[in-house]
Amino acid sequence: MTRQRILLVDDHEVVRLGLKSLLDRHPDFEVIAEASSAREAVEKTIALEPDVVVMDIRLPGGSGIEACQEIISKHPETKVIMLTSYAEDEMLFSAIRAGAAGYVLKQIGGEDLVRAIEAVGRGEALLDPAVTQRIFQEVRKAAKDEEASAFFSLTQQEKHVLLLVSEGKTNREIAKALFLGEGTVRNYVSSILSKLGVSNRAEAAAYAVEHNLKDHL
Repeated sequence: MTRQRILLVDDHEVVRLGLKSLLDRHPDFEVIAEASSAREAVEKTIALEPDVVVMDIRLPGGSGIEACQEIISKHPETKVIMLTSYAEDEMLFSAIRAGAAGYVLKQIGGEDLVRAIEAVGRGEALLDPAVTQRIFQEVRKAAKDEEASAFFSLTQQEKHVLLLVSEGKTNREIAKALFLGEGTVRNYVSSILSKLGVSNRAEAAAYAVEHNLKDHL
């Protein structure tokens, strides 16, 4: 098996020494260089082309996230693991957007870090278990927000009318259920079709079901 060539990036020498001592004991790892700043990390990645960069987020001369983005843009084959003391949501999502293959907290054990490097070396993405739940929460929230935005242009009454349309109710049945005149319901349906950009009741009904209208009433 080819050894993983690793660049360590941290502005604390003691941390780098500890990481190097840990990783050098692994037969499939080779720490080829160290860097103490964002700029040095980018320069050494370009010069040495490591397989994996293990990098702190907070660095002098620019953040690790900025360095990660530049490294990925200039050398996309390199995998970057963000190693940090912070489990802040904004840092986590910024690191993911920057192209980091892994995000782990410094509190993890040595064996967990070894497994993280092995995983990204195989092309896998990896998140520290402490922050994984936040990703799922954010994804679920984004999905809910997207669904809600699908009905943003509709009034609350129009949503109720659309729900009944999606249940196959006629204008007369909708009027009776909502205590409205049939002409009023007809106007509501026309407005709904226009706002949703659909041409008939069937398309409006399909739109309501697809975007889970019931969850947004």
